[in-house]
Amino acid sequence: MPELGSTGMRRRGFTLIELSIGLAILGILATIGATRYDAFIDRVRIAEAVVDIRGLQNEVMAYEAANGEAPDTLAQGQIDPLEDPWGRPYQYLKIVGPGPGSTLGKARKDRFLVPINSRFDLYSMGEDGQSKPPLNAKASRDDVIRANDGSYLGLAERY
Repeated sequence: MPELGSTGMRRRGFTLIELSIGLAILGILATIGATRYDAFIDRVRIAEAVVDIRGLQNEVMAYEAANGEAPDTLAQGQIDPLEDPWGRPYQYLKIVGPGPGSTLGKARKDRFLVPINSRFDLYSMGEDGQSKPPLNAKASRDDVIRANDGSYLGLAERY
């Protein structure tokens, strides 16, 4: 058996530099994995909000078919007020035209400030919990919206 100090003995451990490089590689891989996981979770939440909005839209439209007009509130339509994937209630606004009680000023609008729906707005305020009527406002970009009277359901920034 060779002595401890002899040159013919094989190393059995890692040097501090080798351990540091290994930890750095693991750290980089963990960061990449966490970033991709967060992006995946965001996509799942958006998809969940789209499904919820589609269901709420169908209930509002069923109420509208039975009563001749959309309900003033989701509660009036006896529609279960769901919470979005971020834990906040979905936003609903019956759009009423010009004249007394008009809600056109509160309606969601595209970048040309034209309302995106004609009868009612239904949306989630997204991850940040903030929203403004124009979709191009910074607070509205992460909103999950219903637009074109239900033809579009998805992120406001993609509309």
